[in-house]
Amino acid sequence: MPPPTRTTRMQNANRFKLGLFGMNCSGSFATTAPERWQAGWEENLEAARLADEAGLEFLLPIARWLGYGGQTDRQGTTFETLSWASALLAATDEIVAFATIHVPLVHPVFAAKSIVTADHVGSGRFGINIVSGWNVEEFAMFGVQLRDHDERYAYSAEWVTILDKIYAETAPFDYHGKYFSLKNVEGKPKPWGNGRPLLMSAGSSPAGRAFAVNYTDCLFMVITEEDTIASDVAQVRAVPGADKCGLYASGHLLCRRTAKETEEYYHYLVREKGDWEAAEQIIAKRAAGGSQSLSPDIMRRMKERVIGGGATFPVIGSYDEVAEKFLRLSEAGLDGMALILVNYVQEMPILRDEVLPRLERLKLRAGHKTSETR
Repeated sequence: MPPPTRTTRMQNANRFKLGLFGMNCSGSFATTAPERWQAGWEENLEAARLADEAGLEFLLPIARWLGYGGQTDRQGTTFETLSWASALLAATDEIVAFATIHVPLVHPVFAAKSIVTADHVGSGRFGINIVSGWNVEEFAMFGVQLRDHDERYAYSAEWVTILDKIYAETAPFDYHGKYFSLKNVEGKPKPWGNGRPLLMSAGSSPAGRAFAVNYTDCLFMVITEEDTIASDVAQVRAVPGADKCGLYASGHLLCRRTAKETEEYYHYLVREKGDWEAAEQIIAKRAAGGSQSLSPDIMRRMKERVIGGGATFPVIGSYDEVAEKFLRLSEAGLDGMALILVNYVQEMPILRDEVLPRLERLKLRAGHKTSETR
């Protein structure tokens, strides 16, 4: 089926798009600080509306079925993402909401119906984050065997092929592949408007990147060091077909008026209140699942970053320093970033009132009119 031909915020002209990452899960930062994110529904709703009003492009949840233990049990409290996205789309006006789907745990025929429901709720403001799986303990909860690393993406490719066929075909069809044998399949209604919902996938291995380039519209890269981002982006762009794929990364944002204030708050959150046991659990679980995004050795060296945002890229500093860092990420070739915040409701005013205006002055984003000024 052809890619989306929609005019949502994800298709706007902003050079560097921004979204909120993982707010459906508790403990975005693995800290015992009392202001840490609890992921209740009312605070999810408020954060989504604040992001929508501020002009952010998207909301990206994490599909999590089991927390990381430790004192905080990071991501132990979570909302299922298809239901979460549908509800937030009904309560917002322009922002795009993604659902994150572990494709080995959700049958494509069921997923097609859930996806098209959310797509109609949001009048086309819906997207899908395809996850091929890595968490052994979560898969055991479903009684599903985790496949070898590269085969996970072959399975995902067949899953997406079936999804596209359900949306494209106007008559019932049979499907016989390596992983699925389906009879008399049909699906109505079709996706809202033209095309299908936006698809994204994260991948750092050759198999993961090839899947994202060939089957999705956006690739989420794992970036570790700022000095290597441009070369990492060039490597991805060298994959045939990658020129049609948006390139994004995930990061954790922590900023205050001055660098000193930011460092003091970081010290409090991570070094004084950090849940180091949870960090160890994150590293151990990723190692057990054979994740190739970051090796266990790299993650151990980045343990503070694991506490700060699950090993995502740190965007830390004063308001001016953070804006300049976003500029460098854009110049390195990234199209945008999904951000983890300590507390999405409490931190959104900083992002809205301090960071976004600076990005506008740097010509990374256009000004956005709130409902009060329209």
